[in-house]
Amino acid sequence: MSVTAPPRVLAASTEVLRFHRQLVSPEHPLPAGLGARRVGRGAGALPARLLEPERDVIDAWTFTGQSAGQSAGESAEHRHGCIRYTTDGHWLLGVAEVDDSAIGLQAAAERAYRDLFELLATGPCAHPFRLWNYMSRINDEVGGTERYRQFNAGRQQAFAEAGRSAFEGAPAACALGLREGPLQVGVLAGRVAPLALENPRQVSAYRYPAEYGARSPSFSRAALAAIGGARKVLFVSGTASIVGHTTVHVGDVRRQTEESLLNIATLRTVAAERSGAGFAADALTYTLYIRHASDLPLVREVFEREVGAGSLAAREAIYLQADICRADLLVEIEAHGFTPPSTDA
Repeated sequence: MSVTAPPRVLAASTEVLRFHRQLVSPEHPLPAGLGARRVGRGAGALPARLLEPERDVIDAWTFTGQSAGQSAGESAEHRHGCIRYTTDGHWLLGVAEVDDSAIGLQAAAERAYRDLFELLATGPCAHPFRLWNYMSRINDEVGGTERYRQFNAGRQQAFAEAGRSAFEGAPAACALGLREGPLQVGVLAGRVAPLALENPRQVSAYRYPAEYGARSPSFSRAALAAIGGARKVLFVSGTASIVGHTTVHVGDVRRQTEESLLNIATLRTVAAERSGAGFAADALTYTLYIRHASDLPLVREVFEREVGAGSLAAREAIYLQADICRADLLVEIEAHGFTPPSTDA
């Protein structure tokens, strides 16, 4: 993830957070805005194999009055510890990078989150809306413990040291295994705490039994956040084929994709009940992570049946090859979407 500086600061009364996903060439520069992430083949891209579409993708966050292609002018990127970030005083987007090859993933996770919480405590954007965790070899065992479990231990320790809840109210998040590179923790934060949501079909991840590790994962299944103008955004965490706390449909990528989408549908219902506004399946922006590239046609078929093959959701979806946090999971889906403009004040 790379971040670029906003060209100006807008007043709180006019500023509404927005998202743009666009196809670009690998040589295309990152756009201006609050910040952007490149996925694909260009310099600085997330080190995950982009299965579809064929062109690079840029995910850009902007606010009212900006366009995704607007020139940023002089960079105002800042650093705090291992974090690079930009902020306009209302929103903050950043990424922490820690090379875990020498210190181990648990220590790397603790450092990344410690620096993150220190940063958020120093300014007005104190509340993380969404976190993206990427690490190499997520399912490998080192010293008898799976690396993902080591990551969870370090993350939860940092939550505890910062006095933040690693349980109820934890941010929406995902954790994926990429082919290479350091630990990366991306964050989008704001002034007002989001509303954490849980899935009634699932045990909350932070309440998993000890068989999944000495320290449980620290995230909520989804979050609703105010983004200005009386609008809200729903962030759906990385969602997989889990019912209760158990992986279901082991070895069957079709059924796992269907189950993942059913879990997202349940969260959309919960979000609608809490926000008073609907989140239609075809109105969200999706990223689909697939363990085996050969499963792409089947995953895409199931996904497009859910959202409509001709929908904007289907046309804008991106498919990445990545390892999932459990070795028996074949697909994970994350999404986000905004309340309709008709809910604006």
